[in-house]
Amino acid sequence: MAVPSNMSILNISGKFASNKSLSDNEASDDILRLQGMGWVKRKIIGAGTLTLAIEHFKNADGIECINIEQTLNPGGLKTNDERVLDWAEKAKEDSVFGATIGQNRRVKAEDVEDEYLREGWTADTLEHGLIQSRVVSDTAKSGVSWTVNQTWGIEEIKGERRYVRHMYMKGPKDEEVRGRLVYNYIGPV
Repeated sequence: MAVPSNMSILNISGKFASNKSLSDNEASDDILRLQGMGWVKRKIIGAGTLTLAIEHFKNADGIECINIEQTLNPGGLKTNDERVLDWAEKAKEDSVFGATIGQNRRVKAEDVEDEYLREGWTADTLEHGLIQSRVVSDTAKSGVSWTVNQTWGIEEIKGERRYVRHMYMKGPKDEEVRGRLVYNYIGPV
């Protein structure tokens, strides 16, 4: 389902479910594999539907924040992300991805290095800036080395405005994977 006509990247608050028919599922599996995730867990994730409950707001200091509760059904895997769009490095111990270090910001498309991450967005997303998320493995703790760069925004797909994430992953042996996650809008949080 398309996002409401008044939704923009300035406020992506809402509930979303992964749309497997529009997403790059093979790329998603490759990314999980390169992050060191085992075959069984990857198949459980691949068979399930990921639901996001997103709260997008400014904190008391006026800094943009995005809190995301991710739930996989069936399977019951649940994670919570609290992202502050200040590009500061923040360490996290994640039940799914292990020890990571993340950075988040709002950025103009022309300031994103990878062409795939810059392309395909609606004019209003490009005007307001993409959300960029960069997460690296904390190799000292995890024993695995990888980097995932994502850009988030609104993209028009088959005539409908959709919440989308573009991903670029560099694996432990410099493998490169690019893919797109497309979400159905379910409703408000």
